[in-house]
Amino acid sequence: MLRFRLVGSTLVLLALMASSVHADDVCGGDDARRKATTDARAAIAKAEQSGNQADVFLANQITTGDDCLAKDLRDKARMTMAKLGRELAGKAEAKGQLYSSQAISVQQGEQRRGNEQASAFAWFEALGEYPEANRVMLKAMQAKSDDLPLFKAAWEVDQNRLGPPDPKTGDRRPYASPPTYRQELLKLASANADKLMKAEEKDAQGLSGSAAEVGMATMKSLEKLRTAAEWMKFLPGGDKSARDRAEQRGDVIMKRSDPTFTQGNARGYYEFAGSTKAKEKIAQLDKKSGEAQQAMEKAGEKLKGAFKQQNEAEQKKFDKKKADLEKELGF
Repeated sequence: MLRFRLVGSTLVLLALMASSVHADDVCGGDDARRKATTDARAAIAKAEQSGNQADVFLANQITTGDDCLAKDLRDKARMTMAKLGRELAGKAEAKGQLYSSQAISVQQGEQRRGNEQASAFAWFEALGEYPEANRVMLKAMQAKSDDLPLFKAAWEVDQNRLGPPDPKTGDRRPYASPPTYRQELLKLASANADKLMKAEEKDAQGLSGSAAEVGMATMKSLEKLRTAAEWMKFLPGGDKSARDRAEQRGDVIMKRSDPTFTQGNARGYYEFAGSTKAKEKIAQLDKKSGEAQQAMEKAGEKLKGAFKQQNEAEQKKFDKKKADLEKELGF
């Protein structure tokens, strides 16, 4: 009887130990690992049967990120993913699909599918091959050198990147592109800013024309100054030169002989300039505008009163003539 109890206690203890092991195992034990591995192999096989390389890439990518799967399967998935990713990137680059905001996968109903229309940049990025991703990004910028949204995307490529894991700790630090990458982008930003500032000089010539010409020149000039400032924000000196020029343009308008009709254009320049002096000039314009408004209102009231008096006087004359005529006629 005692032996039976000891054996029973041992079995209970072993069961508890096994339960404890499985509780600490995020994968749920060996059986769960084997099933997950079998399911992953089936998912990869299904993707391969579809003939869609992007689907195969996606299935292998999911596999590499699951530590509960068999190591040999994960190692094979990494090799397959790297090979496919480079092939897909090469095809996209050959088609001129260098960069787009499209991801390498798309949602179709309840299913996630690979996106064969993704750009070369997206495939290299998914592989973590950041130097190659940077290369095609710069290639895209050279093809569309004045594309500001594209430039901003190129400037922010490192935002969500992580470097390789530390061999000892496994920690991953943020990845930083080499200085040469930024230098190439800065050259493009500087060239675009210079081009816009030169074009603005031609537009500003219209500020010496008629009041109508001033309005058109201001619109074109300010548009170029604002865009130039967007490019300059990436340069060491910032956008100060564009804002300084805007203030100068406002001063040119205020020196005209017809500020009443053109000072609104000067205000637009001062608002963009944003300096302390520019804000003071805006305050002066507002004060003058307020004074002019009050003067116009007073003049209007005075004119209204004059009309009223004139109408009253004419009414009196009419009434008198009417009365004299009625008297003469004996009415």
